Amino acid sequence: MNAIAHLVLVCLVFGFASPAAAQLGGLLNQGARRAKQFNDFRWSNEEKAALGQQVSELVRARYGVVQDAAVHKYVTLVGTVLAQKSTKPNLPWTFIVLDTDAVNAFAAPHGYVHITRGALALMRNEAELAGVLAHEIVHVTDEHTVDALKKNTLKGAAAEAAAGDNKLIEFLADAAYKNILDNAYSRGDENSSDRQGIILINKAGYAPQGLGSFLNTLAERNKGATEKRGLFDSHPEMAARLERLTASITKDALTSTQDLSARFTGAISYKPVPQAQIATVAGGSKGLTGGSTSKASGQSKAEPEPPAEQPRKRGFGLSRLAKGGGSESKSAQVVGSGGARGLDPEKDAKGGSNPALVAVKVSPADIQAFKKAGQLT
Repeated sequence: MNAIAHLVLVCLVFGFASPAAAQLGGLLNQGARRAKQFNDFRWSNEEKAALGQQVSELVRARYGVVQDAAVHKYVTLVGTVLAQKSTKPNLPWTFIVLDTDAVNAFAAPHGYVHITRGALALMRNEAELAGVLAHEIVHVTDEHTVDALKKNTLKGAAAEAAAGDNKLIEFLADAAYKNILDNAYSRGDENSSDRQGIILINKAGYAPQGLGSFLNTLAERNKGATEKRGLFDSHPEMAARLERLTASITKDALTSTQDLSARFTGAISYKPVPQAQIATVAGGSKGLTGGSTSKASGQSKAEPEPPAEQPRKRGFGLSRLAKGGGSESKSAQVVGSGGARGLDPEKDAKGGSNPALVAVKVSPADIQAFKKAGQLT
């Protein structure tokens, strides 16, 4: 019996044993047992790949994808240089630039790394880009998204009773998507990704100060915010986080020096949008409208409205228990700039309408030439 089938059986055993009210009480009372069963869960590569693909689809539907092959190739080259030095170089790594002014990045299982054009706009050199990508790569290689699922999805709430593997993967992908948008990684996972990330970029030849430099810029941008927002300005606390990064550079004797600012500015020319001016959408709506960026300059063009989403059957899940049920709004009502009505401009930012992946081919010769030109290892 494979892992998904095993969990399906667990769900079925708990899901159909009693009427709805008794079922809910029984499920909640056995949260500890269920959590242990999930912690003992063994994922196959195929299951991780299916989960990662569906999480990425949800992220791309939420924010859209920049339809610029040159930008994607550049980000993919930087990411591939790092991935090859990671603990899992043979994963099918995919690097995706999301079409939103928000400053954020998201990792999904089995090699999916997403970064927003808003984050690219705030960067000044390739070492900063490498620092952010490496942080997300470590989230993937150390399977922090799967760990967050174990801690947050079957602990104190019921998994859906699923009719088959695909439905269960769909449920878990939806939960993982909400986890990464809500920054559900533990403090330990974040600290580990910081430290291992700067070790990774140093190994590739990039200045290990890149991540801290970007975080400093982000902290300056967000200094007027009344709340801690977004993936990079949440936990751990920024000042302590920067101190740990600096200490790690000394302790681990990280001495690489390449920042490659000229190459970065030649490839990326987005302009940052102040946090208070980022357009947001009501309730983290999916199916967003608003143009899809087609050039690295950040200029947008009008895109046709996306087709209406078909309603999906939803059962009982963690988000419904915590938030009172119901799916996210299907309309893309823009409600103003960041901070309006209590929205988080980094999470609730308006995005582009085109979720399609941009096909990028990066050959071994491309990677070798890229490394040679940047004096990377």
